Amino acid sequence: MPGGPQRAGADQPPPIGETRAVGTDLGAVDLDVSAAVNGRLDGLLAERTAQARDLDPVFAADLAARVARFTLEGGKRTRAQFLWWALRACGGTVGDAEAALRIGSALELIQTCALIHDDVMDGSRLRRGQPAVHAELEGQYAGCVSAAQSGRFGESAAILAGDLALVWADDIVADTGLSPERAERVRALWSAMRMEMVAGQYLDIQGQVTSTRSLAHAIRAACLKSALYSVERPLALGAALADADDSTTAALCSAGRCVGIAFQLRDDLNDIFGTGQGGKPSGGDIRSGKPTYLVAVAEARAQARDDRGALNVLRDSLGRPGLSPDGLARVREVLVSTGARATTEAKIDRLAAQGMRHLESATLDLAGRDRLRTLLWSATGTSSVGTAVSAGSHPAPPPAPSLLVAADGIRQ
Repeated sequence: MPGGPQRAGADQPPPIGETRAVGTDLGAVDLDVSAAVNGRLDGLLAERTAQARDLDPVFAADLAARVARFTLEGGKRTRAQFLWWALRACGGTVGDAEAALRIGSALELIQTCALIHDDVMDGSRLRRGQPAVHAELEGQYAGCVSAAQSGRFGESAAILAGDLALVWADDIVADTGLSPERAERVRALWSAMRMEMVAGQYLDIQGQVTSTRSLAHAIRAACLKSALYSVERPLALGAALADADDSTTAALCSAGRCVGIAFQLRDDLNDIFGTGQGGKPSGGDIRSGKPTYLVAVAEARAQARDDRGALNVLRDSLGRPGLSPDGLARVREVLVSTGARATTEAKIDRLAAQGMRHLESATLDLAGRDRLRTLLWSATGTSSVGTAVSAGSHPAPPPAPSLLVAADGIRQ
């Protein structure tokens, strides 16, 4: 009989889409995971903003309310969806649903922390088409101090706002009722995810200041900064809440890592060839000098061909905050002429396909697997959703290595 692995002694989950009268309504969540997570977030954040008001009304209005509003008003709840559908694909039951929604909510707060801090580090004034948190706080107190002081205040206050989001996320996870064994698995994953995020962000800014352009560094930073916390860890958390076995969890993690790296590479492409990400102007990664895979490939290709013109454009453009639109256009030309854009697109396709093979190697509930497949394809930004491999059409691949490297990046 098709379906995901079941826990010994656990109630059989209803078919996906079927409702149940007790506990959290699985069918209702299945129909709109984002809405269900938003509902939990609304209640959890209302409790915490009330606690903040009891501490101090200024703190509550300036920081706590901003963190709550930022979290509630933005985001696609993608990480929470990965967690939910991993849970369902692994046979999670109605008794697991509330924990999944709470931890999914905590993931959204982790994302809030990451975005607020990222905007400070990048000096980005916009987020989602609106002033970034540090810019908003700077503007609120601009009349009280000098411009330099208000800027410093805005950044300092935003760091605290991001910290507050992280504290709330940790509290939500700690307060979620779990069995001792499951709580231990969740704590281990949560702890690893937080350190990975910090390590990845550090590699990102360290690469900027040292002008590091190696392919391996770019992929490592992308994996740690984005792939793990955006895709792999949410999948692993969902599997842990469903008590999935080791082989199923490993397959999901391998799929998540491949797709997570593809997600970051797609984000890098969109930053310069799209209209910008998160309401930011296009080309932010170039202006800040981020060590992206896309730029690493371009530089490696230009050096291999002794293309002085291309190397000069990259040298004169990367890390230049005031780079003009014409200057950005010249960088785009180099990324195309060196083949960096095509190489990155091809790597995204390979990673996406590899991720799908890992997914198909796992024993999962069929409907849950289909939803995961759709989410994973969507994260890569590819148009291959209709060509997803079917179970058994490929041999199961080995688990993805702990950190994928880019050795094939400039050859294919």
